[in-house]
Amino acid sequence: MNAILNDTTPGWTANAPEPLVTPDAAASAEAAAAPARLKIERETHKLEKRLCREVGKAIVDYQMIEEGDKVMVCMSGGKDSYALLDILLKLKARAPIHFDLVAVNLDQKQPGFPEHVLPEYLASQGVPFHIENEDTYSIVKRLIPEGKTTCSLCSRLRRGILYRVADELGCTKIALGHHRDDILQTLLLNMFFGGKLKSMPPKLVSDDGKHVVIRPLAYVAEKDTARWAAHRDFPIIPCNLCGSQENLQRKQVGEMLREWEKKFPGRVENMFNALQNVVPSHLLDGTLHDFKGLKATGIASEDGDKAFDREDFPAVPGLPGVQVVQLS
Repeated sequence: MNAILNDTTPGWTANAPEPLVTPDAAASAEAAAAPARLKIERETHKLEKRLCREVGKAIVDYQMIEEGDKVMVCMSGGKDSYALLDILLKLKARAPIHFDLVAVNLDQKQPGFPEHVLPEYLASQGVPFHIENEDTYSIVKRLIPEGKTTCSLCSRLRRGILYRVADELGCTKIALGHHRDDILQTLLLNMFFGGKLKSMPPKLVSDDGKHVVIRPLAYVAEKDTARWAAHRDFPIIPCNLCGSQENLQRKQVGEMLREWEKKFPGRVENMFNALQNVVPSHLLDGTLHDFKGLKATGIASEDGDKAFDREDFPAVPGLPGVQVVQLS
């Protein structure tokens, strides 16, 4: 039976128990360095609590993990997948339901790929894992002209292989390490280049209709996964196929978002909140709202269009308050 989760479900979003500090530990001989060390420890502890809280909230909000699930955590060797596995392990220890984790890495046979790194790390953590060996690198290099972006083909090949592995391992969910910034970048990329108002959903059914894919880091900022990776000293493996290519559209959009956040704190957060507060009647998609069938009802509605009302937006630090007048 599936567990029913909500914001009050204990374990997912509650803070972890504070570590016990013995008198001997508190009376350390390194008293001179204690203030700086304690500040770092406090900040790290706050970061850990925030990561667990945000991942737990996403799991609850979208019913990502249920009783008895076997979750396949896709490990690329990048900071985000390491952080995802690390936080899920912490939540598993205190979640109100039972679920299992298995880490899966696809070794794509890139030249110079350090194939020993992930198995050694996962074994040291006591995590069940599976390494799948498929030479997609040769396929990509053969089909994509030199200098062109390889990400799209690489992703399609990788996705099909991981779906097959999920079947073979008996996994009920596939967890990916995309975070809040990835979701916003995808939104802007689709708007700028695809002509669609579309992003990455936190939970979806896979292309083949057989798997549920989840993104537990959906509420987590990339800067937090970067800080956590540095703190935990994960053995990061760079992607020599796509990550090293310059001037990718996603990379440019990511830099734009970081610049906005630096200049206008809160803007990126508001953009992300907007994805959870969609008003179809105030967009232009006739498949989501029956514009053709609209008739005057004679009944006042707070949700109705206030065509001539002035809409006040909260002031942004560094900018005067913005007022927009809708004329039609």
